[in-house]
Amino acid sequence: MDDLVRKLEKEMQKLNELGEKSLMQSIPLSDNQEVQEQSRRVDELMVQYQRMKAKDRQPIR
Repeated sequence: MDDLVRKLEKEMQKLNELGEKSLMQSIPLSDNQEVQEQSRRVDELMVQYQRMKAKDRQPIR
């Protein structure tokens, strides 16, 4: 799970950098395809993380 957290943090940092660059160029985030693709990658990793956390919380039978 630590690897997933590190990957998620790395991808979130990349998304933030792309977003800042886009805004500095006065390009709306919704119009920037690269930002949208990175956002989807972050979303997918977040879903994986949430599923792992939910699995860890299930009681052992």
